[in-house]
Amino acid sequence: MSLKSFVFLGVGWICVGLGLLGVLLPLLPTTPFLLLASACFVRGSPRMAAWLHKHPTFGPILFHWHQDRAIEKKVKRRANYFIVSGFILSIFLVPLFWQKGLLFLLGVLLLVFFNRLREIEAVEEDHKNT
Repeated sequence: MSLKSFVFLGVGWICVGLGLLGVLLPLLPTTPFLLLASACFVRGSPRMAAWLHKHPTFGPILFHWHQDRAIEKKVKRRANYFIVSGFILSIFLVPLFWQKGLLFLLGVLLLVFFNRLREIEAVEEDHKNT
């Protein structure tokens, strides 16, 4: 394995880890890290790229983004819930008023940006058509 492939593979796994954290942490976005991991894996290890694109959780997110530049409605709804709850918790926990205001402003901006992304309806996978 070349040094270049090793670096791409390492960065790809770091991005997958950050994407996993992004599932739980509202300020850490999952999809951009998965897209970066995908790009790194394509250059560093096609086998890992294939694994990521066939992953039952991450594969559909990547597919919809690459195919339609959109996210599923249920993913968007879940992300909105975590963004709002995370920002409410953060605003409650920080002590200074200006920090609360800044968090509120960032939360509103994030929600406006995120909700402007296109939605795609999830389609049940029908094995009869394959």
